[in-house]
Amino acid sequence: MASLTEAREAPARQLWDEIAEIHAGMLGIEGSRMHMQPMAPNADPKTNTIWFYTKTDTDLAQAIRPGTRGHFCVVGKNHDYHACLGGTLELRPDPAKIDEYWSSVTAAWYEHGKSDPTLTMIAMHVDDAEIWASTDSTLKFGWEIAKANYSDEKMPDVGVKQHLTFA
Repeated sequence: MASLTEAREAPARQLWDEIAEIHAGMLGIEGSRMHMQPMAPNADPKTNTIWFYTKTDTDLAQAIRPGTRGHFCVVGKNHDYHACLGGTLELRPDPAKIDEYWSSVTAAWYEHGKSDPTLTMIAMHVDDAEIWASTDSTLKFGWEIAKANYSDEKMPDVGVKQHLTFA
């Protein structure tokens, strides 16, 4: 359950915690005609970077050039948290990061394991994000809708929206 208090007071921490809890989000290249695609994130909040395993022969990997910007969209596992992150994308076959995030699930996608010749990583250096956290309380939601419909207060208070900027 997304905490509205945390969304107001510690939105960056909440964002990284939410990313750590999901299995996949949607990654795409800004301005391209390619559709976004599901990718499993490996978050490094200390460096504001998200790492993704991929193969060098994918359309996504082949479209990345120096300075390429991307977006990564997140829906929290309880569907009460949404985020869209923006940043630069870079292909980085970093052996230390490959080892750090490697799992049996990842291994299933690479015939030759960590030595697969097509294995590489995408590093997304996050520089900004928008987050939306909403209540999952049916009672609070109903109360806010009723207030909005029966008073001059027309906007129900059922969530928090924040814009975040990262260095």
